[in-house]
Amino acid sequence: MFTYKKTSIKRTVLVSLAVACLMLAAAVAAWAGEQDFILHNNTGVEIHKLFISPHSADEWGEDILGRDTLADGESVDIKFSRHEKAAHWDLRVEDQHGNSIEWESLNLLEIAEVTLHFHDGKAWAEVK
Repeated sequence: MFTYKKTSIKRTVLVSLAVACLMLAAAVAAWAGEQDFILHNNTGVEIHKLFISPHSADEWGEDILGRDTLADGESVDIKFSRHEKAAHWDLRVEDQHGNSIEWESLNLLEIAEVTLHFHDGKAWAEVK
């Protein structure tokens, strides 16, 4: 009888932990924005500034890299507030000399990854 109770308590604890983990995972997902995406830098140059703003905005706002940079071949996770509603976003990158490239009206509700390319004076973005 004692062994049965011990096993029962052990099962109860394990089930409780599993439920708590599922609730935590759901809470984290609830805080994520639907526009979250991964940005891959395959431009051949280091990105020193990164701006993302709603397509309808008139200004770029803050550099989201801050003091960081994004080296060629590196990636960064871009996270949005779960309260953000805009679907279409513009993206701007700058190198250390202030040269910039812009991509307009990226539908981030349908995009999970953006890979930036630059070759022979032409820039393009591959989206998934």
